[in-house]
Amino acid sequence: MLIKRKEFLQVGSLATASFMLPKFLKAFEKPMMVPPGNKVVVVIQFSGGNDGLNTVIPVRNDIYYKARPGIGIAKDKALIVSDETGLNPALEAFKGLYDDGSLAIMNSVGYPNPDRSHFRSMDIWHSASASNEYVNTGWVGRYLDAQCKGCDKPTQAMELDDVLSLALKGEQSKGLAFKDPKKLFNSSNGKYFKDINANHQTGEETIDYLYKTMSETISSADYIYQQSKTHPTNEVYPATNLGKDLKTIASLIFSDINTKVYYVSLGSFDTHVNQEGQQKRLFTELNNAVKAFTNDLKKNNRFNDVLMMTFSEFGRRVTQNASGGTDHGTANNMFFISGGLKQKGVLNAMPDLNDLNEGDLKHKVDFKNVYATVLNKWLGADDKMILGGKFETLNFI
Repeated sequence: MLIKRKEFLQVGSLATASFMLPKFLKAFEKPMMVPPGNKVVVVIQFSGGNDGLNTVIPVRNDIYYKARPGIGIAKDKALIVSDETGLNPALEAFKGLYDDGSLAIMNSVGYPNPDRSHFRSMDIWHSASASNEYVNTGWVGRYLDAQCKGCDKPTQAMELDDVLSLALKGEQSKGLAFKDPKKLFNSSNGKYFKDINANHQTGEETIDYLYKTMSETISSADYIYQQSKTHPTNEVYPATNLGKDLKTIASLIFSDINTKVYYVSLGSFDTHVNQEGQQKRLFTELNNAVKAFTNDLKKNNRFNDVLMMTFSEFGRRVTQNASGGTDHGTANNMFFISGGLKQKGVLNAMPDLNDLNEGDLKHKVDFKNVYATVLNKWLGADDKMILGGKFETLNFI
């Protein structure tokens, strides 16, 4: 039978997840032990355009304080990590990671001809395209496409969200988006969905595809849920959205699921108004969740195998606005956290505030060089094929 439009709309979040499912999700049903040394990437997206200058602070730069008389973070409040650099005071755990050699900071990351639209700039970061290109696949999605051609144990990517980001969408393969393994399991095992699936008859091609993806969701959700319970973490995580997401990710990392990329978002960092309070709130959530997560990884001997990386679609302008905030800018910094870093600390020079582009920072590192490094050196993938060109790799991993 064919489902009516009203019934179809009732599928809700399960349908959202199932439509995004790759064909190879059935592979989840064949347990694959994850050996020590299996590399995992955890991407934390700072949605909304985080202000990098109040994240990694140029504490000896008079231009910074002159441009930000109301919101500049004083040197005696910053968490000092070098003669010229301090971290936002809410990032206490990041200071600890810096001190023990497991944090690296890349400054002035961006791309040529930057776009200040949230949506367009995020698409550029997700797709790893040039600012004048429009690409409908993401860099992680194309990694899945490349890794899963002809392999019987395909790698996977998961996003802890209700909707899958462009970054995880490939041509043939896509990541899976869900907020909670138990909720996905309960939804997929409901009588309504099982009845629909059991009564399906072959018919129109598009409907067949939707049934097929729904069937794959139902058959895979149980395994994902069971694996999330295989090695439940004993670490105490904060009861925030990011804390819950990283706790789920930790349990999956410690299980037998062969997932290579996990993706989470935090925001909104669009701080046109009252930047100090908003950034402090978000960084406190980030700090506490990352502290629990890294402690968990260390206790379970997986810290050397996991690379956390942060990014935002753009930074903010150097000069504060009249509302106690900052407006859309360009280049920004990135954090890298792992016990397996080869280079640590501040990896390159702080932004040159004497050399601006109409009040904005100039990018010195193309983010596609960062992606190439992660793909090639951490995930062992063909970065040139995935990124559609050759980008020099960096040396932090």
